[in-house]
Amino acid sequence: MSRATAILVGLVGAAMLAVLWFISTNNSLIRKDEAVKSAWAQVENVYQRRLDLIPNLVSTVKGYAAHEKSTLNEVVEARNQATKIDLKGAAEDPEKLRQLQKSQDALSGALSKLMVVVERYPDLKANENFRDLQAQLEGTENRISVERRRFNEIAQDYNASIRTFPASFVANSRGFAPKAYFEAQAGAATAPKVQF
Repeated sequence: MSRATAILVGLVGAAMLAVLWFISTNNSLIRKDEAVKSAWAQVENVYQRRLDLIPNLVSTVKGYAAHEKSTLNEVVEARNQATKIDLKGAAEDPEKLRQLQKSQDALSGALSKLMVVVERYPDLKANENFRDLQAQLEGTENRISVERRRFNEIAQDYNASIRTFPASFVANSRGFAPKAYFEAQAGAATAPKVQF
């Protein structure tokens, strides 16, 4: 084998290794992107579960607390606002994610007010349907927290992968964009004041 042939074989071998590395890295980034999409779908799923529970909860409370109409209306309005947010692309768009988070935070606040109202009605608290709905809602709120944390972890792994050398070359050439994160509610760092 001549020296020129050996150089050519070496160059072809190096080119093949580079192509295999590019393909492997691209496939890895695609899997991570799909993991982010799957985690996002799970966040949407638990938000939808909460939205589905609210009409039943409001109906149950209405029967006991008819004169608490403003609180009930606030919950219904917050739910309606939350359903108007377009979730498509929210994982990639920080502004859409902030809008979604703001509407979900408003809904959480309205539900908290509703639970304060419920405290005034011992008969309602003793109602089996209400207790079941309240337990389901509390479980759903916990699921939302878990799924949002899980989404952030998966998005962090993906974002680190597309920014890390040398995978960043593949990410930039293939158009892999960073994913947005859920952030804490405004004022969450300040402890609430408790007075007796």
